[in-house]
Amino acid sequence: MSLHLPQLSNDPQAPFPAPATALAVPDGLLAFGGDLSAERLLNAYRNGIFPWYSDGEPILWWSPSQRAVFRSDAIHLPTRLRRSLRDSSWVVRMDTAFSDIIAACATAPRAGQAGTWITPAMQRAYVELHRLGHAHSVEVFDGSELDGGRLVGGLYGLGVGRMFCGESMYSAESGASSVALAALARYLHIRGWPLIDAQVPNAHTRRLGVETWTRREYLQALSGLRDYDVPPENWAVKFGEYPASTLATTASA
Repeated sequence: MSLHLPQLSNDPQAPFPAPATALAVPDGLLAFGGDLSAERLLNAYRNGIFPWYSDGEPILWWSPSQRAVFRSDAIHLPTRLRRSLRDSSWVVRMDTAFSDIIAACATAPRAGQAGTWITPAMQRAYVELHRLGHAHSVEVFDGSELDGGRLVGGLYGLGVGRMFCGESMYSAESGASSVALAALARYLHIRGWPLIDAQVPNAHTRRLGVETWTRREYLQALSGLRDYDVPPENWAVKFGEYPASTLATTASA
């Protein structure tokens, strides 16, 4: 590690360096070390920071200069996908298969990328955040729960006040992760959560309507949302199960 890169202490309550001090190359690299305890992870997300590293590396912490952000009322599903949903047998649920979703995200092949940053340690850490009520998954099944539906895609992330910080998504069938995102956005918008952090923009998220904000813009928005006292609730029960076909008319074109 570079001498210019701060190393985090073993104390999970220790503050992170200011995001503005992150490196320009590689963009957003802020610190290394520490651990993946729930306390440290929640502190990181509250300050616009997230972990991203590969097996064999120390834990690396990032706050990129450009941030990908979705508005929860402005997800754009492609016309072809919207058309296919009209007669789809897919259904959407929340928090009924978190471990399956994160494991699938870890093993999903991604263009131009070898291996995964969702290491076994990362999986354990986010499963613990889920157990504590902070991390959530959206799941797309082919067939209802009563029919023993097959998991075809989804996403996971965590809530910080009224900001949802997305971590990863995957599709076993084309369009399933986009459906999960649209379903999440609808759920959040109804509850007054205006934004979904998607970390770093890419071609796929741009097609779905992601905006690129500066670090300063993102941190300013986060500061206005992270301290909301959100009453604990069972997302699986609140969300229930509904046909993905409903998103053919409720998501933006």
